[in-house]
Amino acid sequence: MLIPFNKPFLTGLETKYIVEAVDSGKISGDCIFTKKCHSFFETSFGFKKVLLTTSCTHALEMAAILIDLQPGDEVIIPSYTFVSTANAFILRGAKVVFADSQTCNPNIDASLLESLITSKTKAIVPVHYAGISCDMDVIMDLAAKYNLWVVEDAAQAIDSYYKGRDGIKKPLGSIGHLSAFSFHETKNIIAGEGGMLAINDNRFITRSEIIREKGTNRSEFFRGEVDKYGWVDIGSSYLPSEVIAAFLFAQLENLNHIQLKRKSLWERYSENLSDFAAIFNLQLPYVNSYATNNAHMFYIVCNNLRQRSALIDFLKSKSILSVFHYLSLHSSQYFKGKHDDRALIESDRYSDCLLRLPMYYELTIMQVDLICDYIKEFFNLQKDPISTLKTQETSMV
Repeated sequence: MLIPFNKPFLTGLETKYIVEAVDSGKISGDCIFTKKCHSFFETSFGFKKVLLTTSCTHALEMAAILIDLQPGDEVIIPSYTFVSTANAFILRGAKVVFADSQTCNPNIDASLLESLITSKTKAIVPVHYAGISCDMDVIMDLAAKYNLWVVEDAAQAIDSYYKGRDGIKKPLGSIGHLSAFSFHETKNIIAGEGGMLAINDNRFITRSEIIREKGTNRSEFFRGEVDKYGWVDIGSSYLPSEVIAAFLFAQLENLNHIQLKRKSLWERYSENLSDFAAIFNLQLPYVNSYATNNAHMFYIVCNNLRQRSALIDFLKSKSILSVFHYLSLHSSQYFKGKHDDRALIESDRYSDCLLRLPMYYELTIMQVDLICDYIKEFFNLQKDPISTLKTQETSMV
């Protein structure tokens, strides 16, 4: 039986709500289901303002416009992230400065950030990898000290939290000035495609609506705040249809149910692999003391690229699909020659060694056990794990 890496989950209400949207006669955006989604997020997570977008990428692009990036401005982001994190700011002419990851998990190493800040730095973009929070107190302190914007890439971070030094638990995406979420089919809550911009600074609220509506004050017009609308700023078409919003709202109504199941799967992986991982020097997801876990993904970090490739092939031979994740952006073909000489050791290590295991709502506890059994079988075939690893490392030189 094939165990896929991901399988989109339907609650059963998605098609019902889509039909309702179509029957309403209005399937362009910002109608009844879009408003329901906005209300859900603002009420449940305390965001000052949210706007659904056609993708998380577009939410990041809106953020880049809102902070008024100019050519030559610098933006600090982790190298171990999806290309959209960089593209959104490069499209505005910014220079991306890549930071390394932490040793304990792939999040940006906040202790390195101050050394990267220059007079040209405009923003820091922390990415909450696997829904685990970055060290937001340090990042926000630096932003205040150097007058920088913070844009949280919370693509994977719905229903995850940060507990700062004040002891207050804050939803990820509510801490920076702006944040971007994804509802791609691989996320906890999905709409096929789609995203959301969360605005936590009142200075951006009015302009965010304008940018999202192609640079027009159309939203103000429909609220009766102006007697006609026109072109007042730059912008683009970032507004999703009601079909996407209707699908998304069905998922949001089941957020707690979905999260309980995913967390049970995550815990099962952890229980199965924790002791075993220590024996074979494998790294598992690490949740910092200031973070919570939304069970977006479960991964293992192998000892080298060859070992990870062999494990992928072994699991595939057992009809289990596992995947590696990002490739360090600083060493990508596009960025070749643009990066300075800093070695980003941890980012490259995760690029070579991190392996994502199947994680989706319909995965069963028995399937998780089976996956873990095969992982153990793979490593147990290496009679002496330490000597085997040394042999592999030598062959990689």
